[in-house]
Amino acid sequence: MSRGTLLFLDDDADLQALVSTYLRDRGYRVESARTAAEAREVLARVRVDATIVDGMLPGMSGVEFIQELRQTEPTLPIVFASAFWKDLTSHDHLSRQLRVARVVHKPYTPQELFFWVEQVLAEPADSRSASLLEGASDEVIAAMAALSSEYGALLGDKVRLLTAVVERVLQGERESLREAYLHAHKLHGTAGSCGFGAVSAAAGRLEALLKQARDDKAPVDPGAVRRALQELAEVAQGAVSTLVESAGPVQSQGTVLVADEDEAWLAEVERMGKDLLVRVVTARSADEVVATALRRELDGALLHVNLGGREGGFTTAARLRGEDGLQSLPLAFFGTEGDVAYRVAAAHAGASLYLPRPFSARDLTEAVERMVATRRPERSRVLVLDDDPEAVRVLSAALTSALVEVVGIGDPYRLVEALAEHRPDLLLLDVEMPGPSGFDLCRIVRSMPEWREMPILFITTHTGVEFRVAAFRSGADDYLAKPVLREELWARVQSRLERTRLARERAERDALTGLLLRRPFLDNLRARLADAQRLSRPLTVGFLDVDHFKKVNDTHGHLAGDRVLMQMGRLLATRFRREDLRCRWGGEEFVVALLGATADRARDILARTAAELSRIEFEGDKGQRFRVTFSAGLAETPGDGADLETLLRLADERLYRAKVLGRNRIEL
Repeated sequence: MSRGTLLFLDDDADLQALVSTYLRDRGYRVESARTAAEAREVLARVRVDATIVDGMLPGMSGVEFIQELRQTEPTLPIVFASAFWKDLTSHDHLSRQLRVARVVHKPYTPQELFFWVEQVLAEPADSRSASLLEGASDEVIAAMAALSSEYGALLGDKVRLLTAVVERVLQGERESLREAYLHAHKLHGTAGSCGFGAVSAAAGRLEALLKQARDDKAPVDPGAVRRALQELAEVAQGAVSTLVESAGPVQSQGTVLVADEDEAWLAEVERMGKDLLVRVVTARSADEVVATALRRELDGALLHVNLGGREGGFTTAARLRGEDGLQSLPLAFFGTEGDVAYRVAAAHAGASLYLPRPFSARDLTEAVERMVATRRPERSRVLVLDDDPEAVRVLSAALTSALVEVVGIGDPYRLVEALAEHRPDLLLLDVEMPGPSGFDLCRIVRSMPEWREMPILFITTHTGVEFRVAAFRSGADDYLAKPVLREELWARVQSRLERTRLARERAERDALTGLLLRRPFLDNLRARLADAQRLSRPLTVGFLDVDHFKKVNDTHGHLAGDRVLMQMGRLLATRFRREDLRCRWGGEEFVVALLGATADRARDILARTAAELSRIEFEGDKGQRFRVTFSAGLAETPGDGADLETLLRLADERLYRAKVLGRNRIEL
């Protein structure tokens, strides 16, 4: 009985004969074609289960044929074979856009191609369009490719080691049964995660036989075990060492929007970006800036200060800050005007940098590096505990990104120490390890008050009812079945991390204004102060207080007072640099900290904020209109002191002085 029908499209007659013979010997019906026209004829008369397409065909490329084929066969499994197309960008195009199931690199052996055909046809139809690396960044693709290649190169040794241990068991060495089971267990779990699904499945069948003998304390079935071992050896022998090539192009440093009305200058910046591996997106008006920022994923924006008119860049920045999702977009300005007034306005608008015009390639590089670093959110930390080093490395490579940092350990006795040292946001825990089981470790973690809320996910080959009940009773939040699919791993871990982040956000931010609460603000301020002292840079702390706020509440109502506080919080959140700290201290009091700003510079920046607030018209609970102002007191390090308590005390005293002197003023 045929195992399936394959269309083999390749113009190499010798390769056609060799591979077709091999595949037919293994039960496949092979329809050969040497041109795209012949392939179309085959597809018109025969229903095929998969197609093997060479990269170079007479009259057209293999990619062009696949694009044509996808018009009528959107889900047909395709194996693409080529001596080229080895970079990551090409692999991304083939797997994501053309939905190629596997890319095989020439020269390949018939055994290798047979292995990949088996893999492709074994996959569920609804998963063929989502490859192991679907949605992954280029860095993750490269890391996973390197690990898969390394694991594949060691696969033969792993199977030979397992075979040797199993042979000892079959010769009556009962004490080696647990060791044999653990080797099969690891191979079952990790091989699939590295892309060797057939190897994983074969190892799983051997593992089940060994587990039954171990748990039932029954004799090992020599015939069944030898058959399973032979199957594993044959499948592993056909496995290739990589899923995708690890080599690829150098990655872009980042994507930035540059806005200017000068076409020639924009063209020069684009050329500069290509040389520096920076993606430059251009805009020529404020409307185009906003539309592009809403449409594209950007690491930052560089705006001409006079875009569309005098100080038009600052107006454009305010429009950007007013759009949902763009409040934290890093900004920089450039212009021929470089006096203090412009730089103060730029800082007030939220810019971290002010560049000359024209700026140099070095200026652009430094700006992009700074904006990319600013744009990158605080990374979550995942702790992985598995006694199999290969499993730790595969899981680490699959999860590590700009959003997630992974720490891996292999010794279960080091778990408590690792928790204290690395302070993870999530724990991935193997169930079966030498020493304490994953269940025991989970109970230990849950007995520690500070870790009771941390998400814990088990990694296991067991998914039966008894296991699930035991897992949840021990305190686990979820579990993942080995071999771990990257998409499922990423989705489950990210959902748990996102819930943890939101919970922390609720605990650290004021619900009304969205600004930091006092405790997390002070924690961050201590770190900023240490940075300022290490870098010999100034840092200014300011206390702000809404003037006559009690009168606002008494005259216009508490809801109107809340609207004032909300607007104050919005101004502070959107009119300063991302690296500046803002806090609701309590009631109508706020605190800001500006790293790198002297007290004089901070006063000028806050004066613009005060002027903007004073122009806003608020509505009372009964419809009456009113305006508000604020007073502030500033203290600067190193001039006013080097410790946090002194700076806060002096700033508070100067705020009080501003109130005494008539309010609506800033005191140094």
